[in-house]
Amino acid sequence: QVQLVESGGGLVQPGGSLRLSCAASGRISSINGMGWYRQAPGKERELVAGISIGGRTNYADSVKGRFTISRDNAKNTVYLQMNNLKPEDTAVYYCNADLITGTIGLYYQKNFWGQGTQVTVSS
Repeated sequence: QVQLVESGGGLVQPGGSLRLSCAASGRISSINGMGWYRQAPGKERELVAGISIGGRTNYADSVKGRFTISRDNAKNTVYLQMNNLKPEDTAVYYCNADLITGTIGLYYQKNFWGQGTQVTVSS
C-alpha cells in the first residue's frame, strides 16, 4: 500500500558527490519525519540524517558539514545531498518515513523503509 523507492546511489571517487532521492507513494495521508540511514558490511544500521515535517534537521556527527537532507512535501520526497564523500561513507543507504496511512475512518501511524541503494566511495 505504501512504497518508498530510493534512487541515486552508485560508485564515486573520494571527494565526489552524490544525491539520493526517496519518493513515497501509495495510501498516504501525511508524512511526519523522514530520514536516511546506512548500513556498512559488518556494522549496525545507523542514522545519517533526519528531517521533520516542519523542516527541522539533524545529522550524524560523521556527516555534518558534508551532507544535506531536504524534503519536498508536495512530492512526498526526501533527498540527501552528499558532498566530499569518503571511503567510510560506503554503505547501503535506506530511506525511512514515519507516516499516516489507511482509509477514511481508519487511519494509523506506521513506519516504512525503502529497499536500499548502494553507495560506494572508492578510487
